[in-house]
Formats: sequence, structure tokens, C-alpha cells
Amino acid sequence: MELVCLDLEGVLVPEIWIAVSEKTGIKELRLTTRDISDYDELMAHRLGLLDSQNIRLKDIQEVIGKLTPLEGALEFTRRLRSETQLVILSDTFEQFAAPLMRKLDFPTLFCNTLDVDKDDRIIGYTLRQPDGKRKAVEAFRSMGLRVFAAGDSYNDITMLQAADQGLLFRAPDSIKEEFPQFLAAEDHSALLEGIRDFLCARPMAAGKS
Repeated sequence: MELVCLDLEGVLVPEIWIAVSEKTGIKELRLTTRDISDYDELMAHRLGLLDSQNIRLKDIQEVIGKLTPLEGALEFTRRLRSETQLVILSDTFEQFAAPLMRKLDFPTLFCNTLDVDKDDRIIGYTLRQPDGKRKAVEAFRSMGLRVFAAGDSYNDITMLQAADQGLLFRAPDSIKEEFPQFLAAEDHSALLEGIRDFLCARPMAAGKS
């Protein structure tokens, strides 16, 4: 049995923090895991900016509520889910993701959780587990699943390395050059083609020829 694991932002939906940056005018919030590979360092930077600019959770949720899936992403996920199993592995947060999942017809999502105080201030975050994308893929494979994984950023690399097949989707040239062992795709049609090639390459059961 096969399973496809996808990153969320940059693959199916726009980058949330970039949208918040555009809404607030805070350029530093444009930084993502494409720019800073250390997730804890990146989140500390973000939380510091939110605190200093008095940006609350509801302010970010208002921005997210106006986002729509990337062009072609909904049709892609519908077609993909008709052909195989899909799980989204993301470093976003459940408080951010809910409206986006609704617009994608509610695929299965594993993500993290924000720590929010009584005044709606984001004061921290709780990871599902450290390096959760990689560990999820390893767990799926331990159950006998063949896993295809795709993402666009540094925080997806260990997930791609753990999968049977990894693909970089619309990744920066710097990341593609650093990790040339992975396939690359620039649109959802090419991504679906890569997944279908993987599905067609199912290993034969023992004893069959």
C-alpha cells in the first residue's frame, strides 16, 4: 500500500507568514523555512515580532481566512485522493490550518499547536514532536507502507530523505542544488505525474513473476 505525504504551505496553500507580512507591512515576517533552516530560531524571530507589534492570534486568523488554495491545488488533491492515500505533514499550527483544510475538502493533517494566553497573545508553540515530519514518515514505513513525500523547504528535507521517494516542489534553486538527489516539479500536474510514476512502480509480491 502507498501513501503520499505533502507539506502544506508552498505546496497546496500560500505561505501564511508571507501573507501576514504583506497585510501588516512587517518585512521580517516574510522569512520562512526556505530562508532559515533552524525552525526554533525562525519561530523565536516570528514570536518576537508579533509581541513587539502587538499582533494577536485573531489578527493572523483574519488574514488566513482570506487565503485560498494555490491555483490547481484543490483539483490536484481531489484527483490524488481518488487514486491513493494522502496525509499532510506540516509545521503550521492547528489554529492556523482549520479554514485552509475546509477549502481543501479536509485532508488528514498532522501539525503543531500554538500556545495562546487569555489576551489572545501567541506566547509559544508546542511541537507534535521534534522532527515530526521525518518521524511520521518513518512510522508509516514501519507499518509496511511505501511513502512518497514532497515539500519545498529546508524543514521538509528529512521527510524526503526518510521516504521511499522524495520530491522538491517549487523549491528555491539553492535548495535544489544542495539536494540534487530529489526529483523536482514546478506545478501540480508534474507533481501528480511523479506520484503516479511512483504508484506504478509498486514492487511485486513475493513469489510472483
